[in-house]
Amino acid sequence: MNKFISAAIKQAQKAYTAGEIPVGAVVVKDGKIISRGYNKRESSQIATKHAEIIAIEKACKKLGSWRLEDCDIYVSLEPCPMCLGACVNARLKNIYYAAEQTSSSDNITNLIASSNRLNHKVNLILIKDERASTLLSQFFTQKRRAN
Repeated sequence: MNKFISAAIKQAQKAYTAGEIPVGAVVVKDGKIISRGYNKRESSQIATKHAEIIAIEKACKKLGSWRLEDCDIYVSLEPCPMCLGACVNARLKNIYYAAEQTSSSDNITNLIASSNRLNHKVNLILIKDERASTLLSQFFTQKRRAN
């Protein structure tokens, strides 16, 4: 079990408890977590308050730079296109994620990550952890029952 994926899932559990879609993220530099984040869209009513964006913003503040070239991000769920764009723009080296949004190898995430039009490429690495998928399934099952 990867300790950084576990830390991202712990953040996702915080989101779940807060009534948010359970996605969490941590940014790692030199083998240490330098920032954490979890979804806060509902509580903030701000569309961009995704786990990855929050973790990236905190890491940038901590390092005093928007360039996170020597950092990796660990996320409980494969990033959406907006968050992937933020990871590319922040110059993150690797994105490790625990659950896939889709099983298609031609999904938008892979297209953006491998685009020749971007000045930076980021590696996408799946570290499958069923805890992330289970948390998401539980959340959406609960939401459907409530409706």
